[in-house]
Amino acid sequence: MREVFQQELREVQERLVEISGFVAVSIENATRAFNESNVSLAESVIADDDKIDAAAQELDELAINILARQQPVARDLRIVVSALRISASLERMGDMAEHIAQLARYRFPDKVVPKSLRPTFASMGALDVEIARKLVELLKSEDVAIAEDIRNTDDKVDALHLSVFDKVLGETWKGEAIDTVDATLASRYHERFADHAVSIAKKVQYLATGDWIPADA
Repeated sequence: MREVFQQELREVQERLVEISGFVAVSIENATRAFNESNVSLAESVIADDDKIDAAAQELDELAINILARQQPVARDLRIVVSALRISASLERMGDMAEHIAQLARYRFPDKVVPKSLRPTFASMGALDVEIARKLVELLKSEDVAIAEDIRNTDDKVDALHLSVFDKVLGETWKGEAIDTVDATLASRYHERFADHAVSIAKKVQYLATGDWIPADA
């Protein structure tokens, strides 16, 4: 019976890795669609979000089934409960990628943001892709060094996010109202994508070490 339970826990981890892989592909395609004004790629991201949602729901059902049948305790219980919370964060990361793709589709054939902000968004997108790839490795290995790396990379995303606000609120900003709205939304989506990854990293770090990282750390 214990062997079956351990196999189910391994399946939970494998499914988390699979979903994080879907999310990594989604954000990579979404940022490309956003930066290149690629409507077909944007539409593929939007369509593929259903796959992420379905995979997350299936994982949740597995985890709830394990809780009901196995009644795990101690670390095993933390693993299953954490999986439910990580699944929710991965689903939200997929939503953020979808929102970025939707902006690209809505503004096609134009690009979403003015020329002056495009390098900033290219950098922000590249960092989100980097974070997503690191998250896949973190969920595979539970290597706390990767968790720290994700948090450090998130700091760079936050700095770029603030720079977008400084730009659109500055006296030299000449964008139209729609440009301001689009830039603000897009920046927020990128920033929230990274924030959800940090939330996952903290949970994995806790599982690996037993030490909880405060929300503001």
